[in-house]
Amino acid sequence: MRNRYLIFQISTFVFFFFSLADGYSQSAEKPFIYGDPLPDAPELAVRGELSVGVQTLGLINENQVDILNSRKGNDTLYNRPLTIEVWYPAEVASESSTSIAYEEVMGNANTPDRPIIPFTFSGRASRDAKAKYSSEAYPLVIVSHGYTGSRYLMTYLTENLASKGYVVVAIDHTESTFRDADGFPSTLLNRSLDVLFVLQEIAELGKADGSFLKGLVDTDRTALIGYSMGGYGVVNVAGAGYSPQAAQFFASMSGGSKALQKRTVGNPEYQASIDPRIKAVVAFAPWGMQRGVWNTEGLAGLKIPSFFVAGSQDDISGYEKGTKAIYEGAINSDRYLLTYFNARHNVAPNPPPAESLKPGLHLDEYLRYADSVWDQRRINNINQHFVTAFLGVHLKQMDSYRAFLNIDESNKEWPGFKARTSVGLQLDHKTAAE
Repeated sequence: MRNRYLIFQISTFVFFFFSLADGYSQSAEKPFIYGDPLPDAPELAVRGELSVGVQTLGLINENQVDILNSRKGNDTLYNRPLTIEVWYPAEVASESSTSIAYEEVMGNANTPDRPIIPFTFSGRASRDAKAKYSSEAYPLVIVSHGYTGSRYLMTYLTENLASKGYVVVAIDHTESTFRDADGFPSTLLNRSLDVLFVLQEIAELGKADGSFLKGLVDTDRTALIGYSMGGYGVVNVAGAGYSPQAAQFFASMSGGSKALQKRTVGNPEYQASIDPRIKAVVAFAPWGMQRGVWNTEGLAGLKIPSFFVAGSQDDISGYEKGTKAIYEGAINSDRYLLTYFNARHNVAPNPPPAESLKPGLHLDEYLRYADSVWDQRRINNINQHFVTAFLGVHLKQMDSYRAFLNIDESNKEWPGFKARTSVGLQLDHKTAAE
């Protein structure tokens, strides 16, 4: 009897060993890539049916205020370089060619104890692939990263949207990336200006002979996505002029420069810059409300549909007096607020790279991406779901997606979510003038 039991134990061990080995083999064949759906991912998190191409472009915005080298309020000018990454629907020969290695760095160029460390991570896109044109050009989505960050900070979302029929452009904001972080006044001044410039450049490339974007992108249907300082910028571009207090704060940091006044509420130049091609805005943990960046009049200028995302314990941008206050104050916008309870600021980035786990690194290399409560992959999937629904409604008129945004808080089962998986979340909605 004992021998039979021993044989049973050995057989069971062998079965589980080979099952585990087979699981590792499958994992090795198709490893988890940022943005891949977890088993509990909501319905719209999955990638679309289109293959994705990606290209890097260099742009120059001429005669911009060189705020970091201006003196005593006398603004000097420079030609501001910007690198952008463009994800788009593509013609790809085989699935095996849709793997890409993004070259990124961790660290902070402006912090001596956080040296720049190169690393790579994988994505599901094909470098310089042939664009897939259709009878109707694809809407444009412009993405603005945090300070510091890079154009690769949210590839889980940029790739996902491109696979669903969008041209997605992410900006490396000069003097605000991991590689070239410099004085904060550059970020305060240039975030909104960079976004407006990129919109116009993409519009021109969409008409230019020889450009792969010609006939591919429809800039008349544009959405903006921003995280942290990116949120600060896109909310302004979308119609919420900065307050006089923000202009004073900027002047105090930049030696008296008045350059930010052109982006303040009521300024004729600012009002003229509000672009009707922009149809919707998504702001993850937008920075600035706690610092008085917006007032009642400024927030009332946001009139396009908006979707805000925040952690209830955000200690960078704030929640009650931060993102939630922006949501409450944007009274002329049909708006949403998605809250991750007990999450802090990192409700938008990719998961922490494997390299950030190495012993001896500065803790911030990990905390730049991670949340201490939520699985970042889970946050990514939920963001994919709701951004897909929101942009589908407002850029593609997909009315069936409204069902995913109409959340009855008394119902524990949310549309598109698997049973028992909507815990820890809240989605608020207010219509314009509400």
